[in-house]
Amino acid sequence: MSFIIYNAFFLLERVAIGSFQHVFPIVISILLGIVFINFAKHKFNRTQQNNALHVFACLISFIVILFHAHKISLGHYNISTDLPLYLCSLLGVIIPIFTYYRAYWMYEVLLFWIVGGTLQAVITPDIELGFPSLDYFRYWAVHLGLLIVVFYAAFVFNMRPKLKSVFKSFIALQIYVIIMIVINKLLKANYFYLNAKPESASILDYFGDWPWYIVVVQILVIPLFLLIYLPFYLTRKK
Repeated sequence: MSFIIYNAFFLLERVAIGSFQHVFPIVISILLGIVFINFAKHKFNRTQQNNALHVFACLISFIVILFHAHKISLGHYNISTDLPLYLCSLLGVIIPIFTYYRAYWMYEVLLFWIVGGTLQAVITPDIELGFPSLDYFRYWAVHLGLLIVVFYAAFVFNMRPKLKSVFKSFIALQIYVIIMIVINKLLKANYFYLNAKPESASILDYFGDWPWYIVVVQILVIPLFLLIYLPFYLTRKK
């Protein structure tokens, strides 16, 4: 009976696409992002704007590190599957470096990686345990938090990509892929889903089996990055 009552309030099951556990954090993050960005833009001075974003980024990184520390403490941490080497998890760890230095070349790369990389993850979440697991909060804090960071940089710091930023980001992505291929080979792992598609439903299911889905994604990356760049181009032209 206690197990039934527990599950009535806590939904420790794989998050289904379109479920309340899927939609609710997205809506909350959109509202939070709008309020955070507008408040910082109109109420903070430059120093406060810098500090606010950096603290926010450090919070994202802290949640990722806390999740992995907790998993290590349980005694079944597997370096072949659990390291924060998937693109969004890796970005979640290193994002405070960008918010501290705010180097433009980092923004050029991160904008396309974050928007392009989190889009699929937000639409088709791969979360084995739903609310209130630590993995659930880590997943949404990383994917939605990273989006807030790059939009904050665009609207508060007026950072904008250029056309060449698309190709810089693409080249940087190829370097990341090569590094992951080597790591996957050494650890017999599947980071960045280079050896197999994720278990949960994803957009990769429409791109064929291995290795064809990798080829299709590589072909689609630049058109996707150009699509992300288009609003910035139209705004600049106007």
